[in-house]
Amino acid sequence: MNEMQMRSSESADYELRFQSLHDAGFAYTFPCDAAGHVDLDALGDTARDNYLFARIVVGREFSMPELIGGASH
Repeated sequence: MNEMQMRSSESADYELRFQSLHDAGFAYTFPCDAAGHVDLDALGDTARDNYLFARIVVGREFSMPELIGGASH
């Protein structure tokens, strides 16, 4: 699977994953806490832009985000 992964330099135990509705091999993943909250200040500019974009187009371009726990980086 070809995922575009946007992560901060620090590893996280959880990820929020936005799966493309049009391309099964594409998704954005972002580090988050156990509640699914993404620290926008920890993301780089491109990752932050991609995160905000993915949130805006949920239901049109991406599925509802999925919380993935215990991710190891």
